[in-house]
Parts: sequence; structure tokens; C-alpha cells
Amino acid sequence: MSHKIAVIGGDGIGPEVVHEALKVVRAAGVHFEATDFDLGGQRYLRDGEVLSDDTLHTLRSFDAILLGAVGTPEVPPGVIERGLLLKMRFELDLYINQRPFLGIAPGHERPHDFVVIRENTEGPYVGEGGVLRKGTINEVATQGSVNTRMGVERCIRYAFQLAASRERKHLTLVHKTNVLTFAGDLWQRTFNEVAKEFPKVDTAYNHVDAACIYFVQDPHRYDVIVTDNLFGDILTDLGGAVSGGIGLASSANLNPARTGPSMFEPVHGSAPDIVGTGKANPTAAILSAALMCDFLGEHAAANHIREACTEPTEGSTIDIGNAIAARLHKH
Repeated sequence: MSHKIAVIGGDGIGPEVVHEALKVVRAAGVHFEATDFDLGGQRYLRDGEVLSDDTLHTLRSFDAILLGAVGTPEVPPGVIERGLLLKMRFELDLYINQRPFLGIAPGHERPHDFVVIRENTEGPYVGEGGVLRKGTINEVATQGSVNTRMGVERCIRYAFQLAASRERKHLTLVHKTNVLTFAGDLWQRTFNEVAKEFPKVDTAYNHVDAACIYFVQDPHRYDVIVTDNLFGDILTDLGGAVSGGIGLASSANLNPARTGPSMFEPVHGSAPDIVGTGKANPTAAILSAALMCDFLGEHAAANHIREACTEPTEGSTIDIGNAIAARLHKH
């Protein structure tokens, strides 16, 4: 079976790491047809386009999207983030952001293995709010957080289903219910109600500030974590830092209903300062491609890719990609 993959290399080191990821997927024996899309900061600087409705319509016809990185210093903040990344998340209903972490925590011999499930289409990222009297001493800025029962419940239910499929069967809700008493109450009540459907899954709750401490001091306490959009954004970058570095951090933006393609991306950014130097670590992009293989039903290939990434590998961007691909040829 051959899969249709939309490839957005994007900016900076994005095209470099995506090239190695596709190389590894081929070495794992997955058949696919890749179509490149010129999107990102450089495209915006050339002709002002971020993501047209026509291009978005075309993307809907693909099985998956593999994204390298987008953004350049010359583009004002928010243009690419809202016009491309968030537009795809909202329009393609990529309501689950799944971030797995596997690493050796300081002072521990056994690796920690946990997953963060982040609600991906609500919260402050919806853009509710505005500015009054901008540029004056009386300026007022508001930024609302949108939390719907539908959005919260489908995210929590996905997290429970994932936890039920794992060996430890444990799920932790992370929020700030003592201060965010409206949104937090919705999340906690929904969590408690859905928990009744999964009696074999043990549950816990942490305030987000406590979770930041535990991520560093005791990550082994976690199996699956579910949280809102903003807290998840922050926690997952911290998770990358305590799991070997952001260069190993993979992610999946999922539409579990499969009404459109899901998107897979490393989260290290475009790193314009090292473009073309061979210093970019493609492992995060390769592990993101493994998540894509899982989504496409290529589970054996996904497991082989993850296994091939566990061995320490040094060298340039291409050297690392070649080494991981070579291990896969042995399967």
C-alpha cells in the first residue's frame, strides 16, 4: 500500500531534517508518494501568501502531512504561527497534540517513558480578545481562553483510551484549578466523569506549577498526562529538555476521527543560525515520521524506526540520517 504524504519542509533547517526523515521512512520499507508544498516564512516574504484556502483544500486530500519547521526572523511574530500552523490545526480539526518522551532522568538508571496529550484547538490560542487604546498609557489588552465541553471531553477521552492501552494504565490531569476556577472546573468535572468509563485506569491531578517540578525531579511518576493547550505547550518543551534535548522531541497533531490528514512535526524550530552547517539533529523529525507511520497503520516500521533511533549517533545531519537508515536495512 502506498500513502500520499504532503511535505512542508518550510524554513531554516526544516528541509534538511525532513529529507533525512523521508530517507529513514523509505529504509523502513514504507511506500509513499511525497508532494512538496512551498509554505512558511520565506514564501510569505516572497509573495505574501501564508496558507490560501485553495492550498488548504488540496492538503485535505492527503493521508498525512510531514512538517519540518517554519518561521524566519524577518516575519513579524504571529503571522506564520496563526496563519499557517494554527490555521491547519483549526481547519483540519487536529484537536490532539501527542508528545511522547523517553529519556534517562538524572539520578535514575531506568528510562522514563511518558506521553503528554495536549488539547490542540481551544484555550488562549483561539484568539479571543483584543486591544483598546493601543499605544497609549491607557492601553488595555485582553486574551480569553475558550474551553468547550465538547473540546475538553474528546481530548480527555482520547487520553483515557491511550492510558488504558499502556502497561501502567495511569492518567494525570494537569491544570490550575485553584486559580482558573471556571476552565479548571470544567476540565476536572469532565475528567472525573469520563474516568468512570475506565475503571482500570488509575488517575491523579497536579497543578501545572507542581508538574513542572515533577518533570525535572521525578518524571517516573507519569505515564500519560492530559492538559489544556497553553499548559501543554509549556510542559512539552520542558519534557523535551529533560528527555535528552529539544532535538529529540517529536510530535503528532492528530485528527483521531480521520476526517482529514494529521500532521507530524519536530518542535525544535527553524534554527536559522545553523542552516546549511550540518549541525541540525534530524532525530526529532525522524521520530515524528515514526508517529506518522503509526497513524498510517505501518506499526512495524514505526517500531523499527524508534528502535533504530535509540543507539547514540554522532556526525552531521546527513550522517545521522544515513546511520539510522542503515540500521533499518538490516531488518
